[in-house]
Order: sequence, then C-alpha cells, then structure tokens
Amino acid sequence: MATSTIQSFSQTYENHHSWIYSWLCKKLASHHDAADLTQDTFVKVLQKDMPEDIIEPRAYLTKIAHDLMVNFYRRKSLEQAYIEAISQLPEAITPSSEERLLLLETLQEIDEMLTTLPDHVRETFLLSQLDGMRYKEIAAKLNVTERTVKRYMALAFTHCLTFAA
Repeated sequence: MATSTIQSFSQTYENHHSWIYSWLCKKLASHHDAADLTQDTFVKVLQKDMPEDIIEPRAYLTKIAHDLMVNFYRRKSLEQAYIEAISQLPEAITPSSEERLLLLETLQEIDEMLTTLPDHVRETFLLSQLDGMRYKEIAAKLNVTERTVKRYMALAFTHCLTFAA
C-alpha cells in the first residue's frame, strides 16, 4: 500500500471515525454493534482501496456502513427465524450447539448468495427450488418466456456454483 494511500486512510479514519460511530449508534440499539460496524466500515474501505480524491468522505462511509448494517439486520433476522424454528422441535431432535452454529452459518451463506442474484433471477430460482414450480408455470407467473426462465435458472445455478468455490 502506497504511503499516500496510508496517509489518506489514516486522515479519513481520524476525521470520521467518531462521526460514523455516532451515526451507527443512532441507527442501532447497541453501542457494541455500532462499534463493530464502525470498524467493519473502515476494514471495507481498506479492502476497496479508497480513492484518494473522494469529495464527500462521509457519504462514502455512510454508504458502506449502511450496506453493512443491512447485512447485519438480515443476519439477525435469519438467526431469529432459525432460533424460533428450532425451539418448536422436540428436544430429542434439537440440534447441538455446534450443529446450530454450522446450520446458522450455512443459512447465512445461502442468504448472502441469494441476495447477490438479480431480483428476477432470484425469484425464478426460488419459485423453482422452494415452491417446486415447473418452468412453464414460472414463465406464466412472471410473464416471461420459458426460454427466459431457463436462462435465469442457468444464471442462478452458475452463480451458486461459482459463489461456493
């Protein structure tokens, strides 16, 4: 990393860390979560090689923090749904703590993989895989051709295979 990039990042961190932390504190119910997401925001900035000529650094940081916050809430929602689902299971088949963690991590990976698909491709994939609809039924429901459904499914399967790799 170039010295000028390090200086630029350091200056951005010093000038905006407390501001982005305060912004996240207002959005989140926990100061601990806000602190974690603040650090994650700056880690993302480092991973993206922050451009040196940013005119509005707060807008740039806010966008990154907002995206991280959306993912945070999505994970929490998924985790809560999972906890509610397993609480309904009889004790004899309730997964162990290790199994719960592995299942939750897997669910989060699947959720992340699906949310990175374009909306129409994701909907087609879910109608096929979760609802068991045939391509012809999906085409009618979405008002597209069956050939388009096949193309969307090919995109979805390709995405799933490359995402996992």
